[in-house]
Amino acid sequence: MQVVLNMRESELEARQMELAKILTALNSQKEKLQSILLAQQENKANLEALSTQEELDIMQVQMHQGFVIKLQNDAVNQERIIANTETILKHKQKEVLEAHKKVEVLKKLKEKQEQEYYKEFLQTETKEIDDITSARFRFNDSGID
Repeated sequence: MQVVLNMRESELEARQMELAKILTALNSQKEKLQSILLAQQENKANLEALSTQEELDIMQVQMHQGFVIKLQNDAVNQERIIANTETILKHKQKEVLEAHKKVEVLKKLKEKQEQEYYKEFLQTETKEIDDITSARFRFNDSGID
């Protein structure tokens, strides 16, 4: 029983490690999205600064507009990646929960078996003591010393 319990516990730990890795990846993906959004804001501010200058540099404006499109595409792609990772995360959370339930069931079963063993051991011990006591009583009652 203990061997199976150890296997289930190691399986649970492995699944928890996988879950932690996915959470780390998700956090880094969200940070990347935040940096893309920040870059969009900076690019917008730069584009506005260009528009307020007396001489308008068309090449720089076109470059910033191209960068706006690239950042929008990057943001959309990053949001898709985050959505996929969140789906994987939910699946892994279910796996961890199932593995945890299996461990808990085995722990309860082990505990129940231990209680039954000790109960049976106590009954056997009590019976042996009763037999010894009965034998002594019969031995003393027969008058043999």
